[in-house]
Amino acid sequence: MKYGFGVDLGGTTVKIAFFDETGMMLDKWEIPTVTANKGAQILPDIADAIKNYIADKNIPASQLIGIGIGVPGPVDDAGNVNRCTNLGWGVFNIHKALGTLTGLPVKAGNDANMAALGEAWKGGGTGCENMVFATFGTGVGGGIVVNGKPINGIHGAAGEIGHLTVERDETEMCTCGKYGCVEQYCSATGIVRLAKKRLASDETASMLRFSEPLTCKDVFDAGNAGDPLALEVLEQVYMYMGQFLASVCCVTDPEMVVLGGGVSKAGKPLLEGAKRYFDKYIFHASASIRFALASLGNDAGAYGAFKLILDNQVI
Repeated sequence: MKYGFGVDLGGTTVKIAFFDETGMMLDKWEIPTVTANKGAQILPDIADAIKNYIADKNIPASQLIGIGIGVPGPVDDAGNVNRCTNLGWGVFNIHKALGTLTGLPVKAGNDANMAALGEAWKGGGTGCENMVFATFGTGVGGGIVVNGKPINGIHGAAGEIGHLTVERDETEMCTCGKYGCVEQYCSATGIVRLAKKRLASDETASMLRFSEPLTCKDVFDAGNAGDPLALEVLEQVYMYMGQFLASVCCVTDPEMVVLGGGVSKAGKPLLEGAKRYFDKYIFHASASIRFALASLGNDAGAYGAFKLILDNQVI
């Protein structure tokens, strides 16, 4: 049996997991992400955590496949990171840098793509070779898996589906600097924004008027309770969500769409609402695409990172 590590590098914490070659997670732990001094200590800290684990468990080097790592920024197939602004990183090769520190093979990918790969391998899309993964949280992100591999693109920025334009007449700016992005309507913050605009536009009675501060969960809870205004807002969200996912799937033609992120905790109403509009907009040949909820939670990135090194191991 061989083993390896999956690392999910975030702006606050680094999640590290130890796997066997079948994909069973045997252990996991976290260390803080130290972003001071332009993130100079991040890779040494990861290397120390892994080397200490290997030493503590007395794992022979011959049994180790290597390290897969997801990073919050663009990274190409060769391991060239093109700035991770929230870490303070510039441009460098993470395969060489982390490999030199650990003495192990390293394979890196974008964190969202790693989460997509993890969900396709062991999560909501288990068994799918072709899958679209969309995450709806504070923002909207995702990843695309084609023939079992995550799509990176030439700049390592493929899968940034949250910044597809769905509303040309939008006057408020998205965080990316554009107008009318999916993220402005389907993220948790976007759903709250829509609800507040609707509350301000008329005096329709709604339980949302008593929620302070108003949250995305409040909107879904009110919708589940039959609140007319909340249901109108959610219908708008489902329309944008189904429309943009249909556009993505017209390009990729996957077997399945998997929805993750905090907003996906809304469960069946979200799934059914988005699918209803998806069916309206999808190209007829792709009408059989299935929808599912993500199931790996915060472990998805580590699973995907390990799968990446497993698929690219040096035999």
